[in-house]
Amino acid sequence: MSYKTIRRQVISSAIASTISSAWLGIDSAHAAEDSLSAKFSRNKLYFGSAVRIEQVMAEQDLRAVVLRECDCLTPEVALKWDAVEASPGAFDFRSMDGLTNFALANKKQLHGHTLLWHKSIPHWAASSLVEKGGWTLVQRYFQAVLSRYGHAIAQWDVVNEPIETGHRMDGLRNSPFLQAFGVDYIARALWEARQLAPQAKLMINEFGLEYDLRVEHDRRYLFLKLLERLKHAGVPLDGVGLQAHLDLSKGVLPADVLGRFLKDIADLGLFIVISELDVKEYEYVLPVVQRDARVADETRRYLDVALGQPAVRGVTTWGLSDRHSWLRVTKDDFARYPDAWKDGSSPGVNRGLPFDYSFKPKPMYRAIAEADLRRR
Repeated sequence: MSYKTIRRQVISSAIASTISSAWLGIDSAHAAEDSLSAKFSRNKLYFGSAVRIEQVMAEQDLRAVVLRECDCLTPEVALKWDAVEASPGAFDFRSMDGLTNFALANKKQLHGHTLLWHKSIPHWAASSLVEKGGWTLVQRYFQAVLSRYGHAIAQWDVVNEPIETGHRMDGLRNSPFLQAFGVDYIARALWEARQLAPQAKLMINEFGLEYDLRVEHDRRYLFLKLLERLKHAGVPLDGVGLQAHLDLSKGVLPADVLGRFLKDIADLGLFIVISELDVKEYEYVLPVVQRDARVADETRRYLDVALGQPAVRGVTTWGLSDRHSWLRVTKDDFARYPDAWKDGSSPGVNRGLPFDYSFKPKPMYRAIAEADLRRR
């Protein structure tokens, strides 16, 4: 299917027909030479971000940064099952059509996030899955989504966060999918996706794999074993997403451990995407300058290892600005540091993304831009 055909199909949707050229951002044809997208593409990588099209439409500063800095856009919410099919059989594609139209108009890639995730099962489907084992519900959802976007989206998180430690020897999360369909549900989902989108790259996306902690050591081991089982069984798995939600409370990032883990994945013949990069702060009592420096240092430590692995294809941050970060300062954080915001910084804002609340680039932005790619 050609670019023009896909664009015509998407523009024909109700939401797309109301979008103006100004909102689409068509006037920004090329990324600035010093942008993250330009720097990454020169090294055969992509840089992207998770976005919500409603925010991109409403906020000009966000839209400008997305157009300048990003090669690839991930729908933060719009493709999740509960967003697509909140009521049985009543599919709502307005947000995803809008994002697809925006991406195609501006020649951006799209990353399909996500098909199966235990936290995005519609309320009406959760009990039916477990009580009836109804794969037809999953099949209908896959059919609706992949038939609509399978030609426009090149890679998909087919299964999100399947690993959970401390419950089963195989490390699989005791999700409604496991309860309904057994241990083969991951393979079954990948085969279903391959049939519906035969040209797409199919992935598993996982978190909590970075630090030298016992629980994360176990998660790395169990995740690798899952990947090995799938590959040895001939299941159509092409790559993995490593979420990279970095956390300053977890100690020093172990470069040697991370490097070996990435190599183990690559040795299975899988590509790697850094899929949800951000940094959770810890010592909010520090001045903003020091907080930003610590976030940047952690980002640099991670990317200097990750981008040295040739199997890594790209980096996506989970949002671009602290304005839209899912990471919020908790009650425990406030209790630990009641005087943390006397310097005038915004209470409740975690500073773990490349741009601040006003879309000014922070040291984390420079850390991403200056990441060492020479070892690739």
